[in-house]
Amino acid sequence: MTIEARPYPFPEVPQLDLAPEYGQFRRAAGLARLEMPYGGTAWLATKLADVKLVLADPRFSRAAAVGADAPRTLPMIETTPSILNLDPPEHTRVRRVVARTFTVRRIELLRPRIQQVVDGLLDRIIEKGPPADLVTDFALPLAITGISELLGVPEDRRSQFHLWSDKATAIADVPVEEIMAARQSLENLFGELAEKRRVEPTDDLIGTLVSARDAEERLSDDELVQLGTVLLSAGHETTANQLSGYVFTLLTQPELWQRLRDEPALVPTAVEELARITPLGVVTFGRIAREDVEVGGTLVRAGESVVCQIAAANRDETAFERSGEVDFDREANPHISFGHGLHHCLGAPLARVELQSGLAAVVRRLPELRLAVPADEVPFKAGRLLRGPRSLPVTW
Repeated sequence: MTIEARPYPFPEVPQLDLAPEYGQFRRAAGLARLEMPYGGTAWLATKLADVKLVLADPRFSRAAAVGADAPRTLPMIETTPSILNLDPPEHTRVRRVVARTFTVRRIELLRPRIQQVVDGLLDRIIEKGPPADLVTDFALPLAITGISELLGVPEDRRSQFHLWSDKATAIADVPVEEIMAARQSLENLFGELAEKRRVEPTDDLIGTLVSARDAEERLSDDELVQLGTVLLSAGHETTANQLSGYVFTLLTQPELWQRLRDEPALVPTAVEELARITPLGVVTFGRIAREDVEVGGTLVRAGESVVCQIAAANRDETAFERSGEVDFDREANPHISFGHGLHHCLGAPLARVELQSGLAAVVRRLPELRLAVPADEVPFKAGRLLRGPRSLPVTW
């Protein structure tokens, strides 16, 4: 049977809504077929079970897409192997270099410092007085500081790498040449920081990576730079978008904000539920089937690509009761907002500490917080891999 491919991406929807097509496909039998903006057609997985299968099953490969004109959202063909597109055993070897740094136990030791950063940012916001922009004044500097201190990025280089990172994740409205130049700038920055560690060794994460390359020979030069660049970029972009998106959701549903004011112990649970309900990105990078695989009743042939929409899977009616509602009392919450399988987000423990600390402090110290503009006037990012408020004007 021939399945007609639908053009992708779908028309943009307001703010943190999800395109209705995702729900329609999720409730239908089998996988949908997409005509991707680059590289041809791909299958789309939107059900939780199907997405988890594609992300975790070794019969699907990320590395097979490198260097090929595979179906994708980004205009550039992936040419450089990185932790984001490696398969085992190479992925296992590279990930192991930094995995110990991001264990829950080690990241918990950073909680007091993260709380100190949170309080310092809120001190400045409160001292200056309303209005404020919770993206540029709070969420973004918190996330940048967290990953920068872990890696060892000096303060005078932090604003630079964010600007390059924002442009490097563009999928529209930015010329390909500028996207590639931004990626190169990120790589040059990390290469420069790594070279300094060779002269003056440190015990930060960049120092760990350099040691893994020079002393232990567990990384190649390219792997060192690519791993560091991914940590720099993904280590702050995701958390900044999540935190500002969560606050937007709470301020547009005042009963949720009031619930956290009354029951601050709910914050960790609230973070998990807000992670589930808040869309963060477009479809994931494609996985290429190594052999014929049945996914959700659809036979995916060897060589075909499957892309996943995690946000849609997180609203799967068969996995979550009242899946479209925010429920802080949800007993089971098997969301996959931080990914699934061997590419599960390395920085998830750090993100959770930053999100919990940041959200709890904002609710505690600015209990009367509200949007400074009508909700439909809050500007959101467009044409990027990640979604979130471009700015979040608030007052109190």
